[in-house]
Amino acid sequence: MEAAQFDIFREQGCLRLSGFHPRKRLAPIKQQLLDELKRLKVGGAGKSLSNRLQGLPAFQQIGKLSSLVTVPGLQDAVMTRELLAVIVELAGRASSSSQGIQLLLSPPHQGDWTLHGLNWHVDMAAAPGERAPGIQAFVLIDDVAPRGGATLALAGSHRASGPKVRELLKTSPDPEDSLREMGLAIIEMSGRAGDVFLMDMRVLHTPSINSTKNVRMMATSRWFFDR
Repeated sequence: MEAAQFDIFREQGCLRLSGFHPRKRLAPIKQQLLDELKRLKVGGAGKSLSNRLQGLPAFQQIGKLSSLVTVPGLQDAVMTRELLAVIVELAGRASSSSQGIQLLLSPPHQGDWTLHGLNWHVDMAAAPGERAPGIQAFVLIDDVAPRGGATLALAGSHRASGPKVRELLKTSPDPEDSLREMGLAIIEMSGRAGDVFLMDMRVLHTPSINSTKNVRMMATSRWFFDR
């Protein structure tokens, strides 16, 4: 890895690895997902959500849909030795434990895209300035368009006052402008199949609304480190 990448991760708490996985490696996984989604009648022109999803809040739809789909071999296909080596290099020490792979699937046409009313949260609490206690990897299985349901991360929030930022996100009429004044910025994990985002688990992040006609297909895994 280059020194600039370490600097980006240290300052922003989030690093994008464009095209880390070859698209051909992910193509069979995408096809398995499409087959499963067709069975569940989710996605595609003229298709509607299954009865099990209808009526749920947008973010609960993500959890429910993801739990209904299984892809054999997903862990080995996307959480490779090469990716783990990058994660360990960023953390500066070997991983003490990890969490298994999890799909992140967002149904299409969830509504108008907005920054209001989102579920901003952190997965680990630790004092700013310490080394990352955990790193979460997000892998794009298919292309994800802007406003297509990608996870949002608040770059630099691992170094900021959590309560103040959370209050701003809840009350500001223009969150992006207010965050910019604090030296913070929202990173939308959209991109092309094979892109990987690595995030310090102290960073505030949230699911977002999928306003497009395509299902958002991502996978995630968490890696933990002794302090």
